[in-house]
Amino acid sequence: MKLSRAAAFSTSLLLGAVLTLTGAGAAQAGSSAAALDYVALGDSYSSGVGAGAYDSSSGNCKRTPRAYPALWAAANAPSSFAFTACSGARTNDVTAGQLGPLSSATDLVSITVGGNDAGFADVMTTCVMQSEATCIARVNEAKRYVDTTLPGRLDSVYSAIRSKAPSARVVVLGYPRFYKIGGSCIAGLSENERRAINGGADHLNAATAKRAADHGYTFADVTPAFTGHEICSGASWLHSVNWLNIGESYHPTAAGQSGGYLPTFKGSL
Repeated sequence: MKLSRAAAFSTSLLLGAVLTLTGAGAAQAGSSAAALDYVALGDSYSSGVGAGAYDSSSGNCKRTPRAYPALWAAANAPSSFAFTACSGARTNDVTAGQLGPLSSATDLVSITVGGNDAGFADVMTTCVMQSEATCIARVNEAKRYVDTTLPGRLDSVYSAIRSKAPSARVVVLGYPRFYKIGGSCIAGLSENERRAINGGADHLNAATAKRAADHGYTFADVTPAFTGHEICSGASWLHSVNWLNIGESYHPTAAGQSGGYLPTFKGSL
């Protein structure tokens, strides 16, 4: 009888090893994603502006199934998925109108926010419409805001998330650099303007990453994924200025969501 039990124990160990090596164990572990309650917050980079196929019921928030949160949810089938990200959202918009689905049961939260607070749209409009000197001055003004005012606003959002979802894993995603320097563009902004805008994006990402880390959140940097796919790269995952649809300018395309944001989000989990 003792030999039989020992043999059975050895057999179970061997079977467990075989299942792990063949991937069956991994499949079982992967099923844990189905038990997740996932809430996607943030601005247009999370709602999916620029990717098209917008859900009409989302109105001006312009949420789309092509955005990285919806793509991840479709692939992983979490037990619940709440998508409240909204085009144009600032930090106070998130705290005032997007946190309703969060609860003690929430397991996973994603968010992009801060670009609108820092005046992203006005920076790009200034740079497209006015002189190089005015553009660079406007970028520097935005960077000063990021240094002085934005950290407190991010703290408010991050603290509110933790208060409502104390057990959730929170992933804060950043913004891409917009331009490939020395790229294929033969018109439009000067290289100095493009460098300044890229530097502004890096500055915003660095500040956001620090605030996220101080709250115990994961910062997911999309810059590496978008490298080689900036405007002027010849294979851009970002819309350049579009006078026929100005709201989509400087936002990720569907390929930018699926090839840039989605893998970055997945890699952070």
